Amino acid sequence: MSTLGEEPLTKTSRALPYARTWNIAFRTAHIGVTGVTFGGHVFGMDVERILPWLYLTIITGTLLVIIEAYPNWRWCYQMRGVIVITKALLLCLVPWLWNYRVLILVGVIVIGSAGSHMPRRFRHYSLVDRRLVP
Repeated sequence: MSTLGEEPLTKTSRALPYARTWNIAFRTAHIGVTGVTFGGHVFGMDVERILPWLYLTIITGTLLVIIEAYPNWRWCYQMRGVIVITKALLLCLVPWLWNYRVLILVGVIVIGSAGSHMPRRFRHYSLVDRRLVP
């Protein structure tokens, strides 16, 4: 049995109850609040109005990382984890590159979309093991 319908549980894996349900719920929320945050930046809204949405984006994104990584921490060094970490690092550049924030956010969206739709052989490729780790 797998936690999210993707990975079989191993000796080092843990099952998160209702993982697929939580994943769908938080992913849906994350897409929604991220859209509002992105739109706020695109349309130049005051930072004070965007900030609560940004916090919700961070919270839902963090919960998604926990749901993905909890069964087995190898997720962090598979391409799917590396992609998420890359997106987070790009987002950390926004305060220093404020005038380029929309471009950075577009990049994060493109990376996220491409990463989510990559074939399993790429998403589950382990940079540590240098092979596909299903």
